Amino acid sequence: QVQLVESGGGLVQAGGSLRLSCAASGRTFSSYAMGWFRQGPGKEREFVAAIRWNAGISYYTDSVKGRFTISRDNAKNTVYLEMNSLKAEDTAIYYCASVSKFIPVLAVRGLYDYWGQGTQVTVSS
Repeated sequence: QVQLVESGGGLVQAGGSLRLSCAASGRTFSSYAMGWFRQGPGKEREFVAAIRWNAGISYYTDSVKGRFTISRDNAKNTVYLEMNSLKAEDTAIYYCASVSKFIPVLAVRGLYDYWGQGTQVTVSS
């Protein structure tokens, strides 16, 4: 089984920054794409960002473009989400996800095979 473990969440003031990490288990781990989703209070889980592992091509939801950056470290099997200029509406549990097979659209939650347990990000106003 593939296991994903998120870290780096916490409490930060509006305008501040955080970097989330998601480490995948196993030295034989392979992934077509990894993504970040978030679920705020009373909301559905929504797409934030994703990256095609080999190609290094990134995708973002409109609300985080210019503020968040997704990246990966091949040697560490780890994906990162650098979050800058944080807003109160960014408050959510952030989940990382992975899919091994090709998927045509990276923003669709149901296409991912593996999920982490989430890390809480709280942004104060």
